[in-house]
Amino acid sequence: MLSINIICIGKIKEKFFKDSINEYSKRLSKYCKLNILELPDEKIPDKLNINIEKSIKDKECSNIINHIKKDSYTICLDLKGKQFSSEEFSKNIENISMQSSQITFIIGGSLGLNDKILNLCDEKICFSKMTFPHQLIRIFLLEQLFRSFKISNGETYHR
Repeated sequence: MLSINIICIGKIKEKFFKDSINEYSKRLSKYCKLNILELPDEKIPDKLNINIEKSIKDKECSNIINHIKKDSYTICLDLKGKQFSSEEFSKNIENISMQSSQITFIIGGSLGLNDKILNLCDEKICFSKMTFPHQLIRIFLLEQLFRSFKISNGETYHR
């Protein structure tokens, strides 16, 4: 069974987000082994400059890199990444699963990811050019993974 790892910066605090994550995690258990790893976010000061921003991103990304499993296919969520339709995303997941038994998705902190981790990733994807809270993006990812497996298995799901 395919392992899907999601490494993300920050904890989910809101119950409604947690409920959605739990629901999609339960639904996904039929199709894959899901592991969500929440890493601590760095405190962002009120007066942010480019050096502080770089330092925060470097710390968060270093922590992420330390948790990526060696043989995992890694996909960063990044605003400059490739955009897919749900069908294309499903096909992409299918193709990756033929090469690797595990896929790791990386969701950075509110400042994003640094170049080091972006260059380490096998692929970069973007759900939208719009900005969303990281908690919501996690739910988007889980929903699209669920939809992807439904499409791959020829099962009906909302169109």
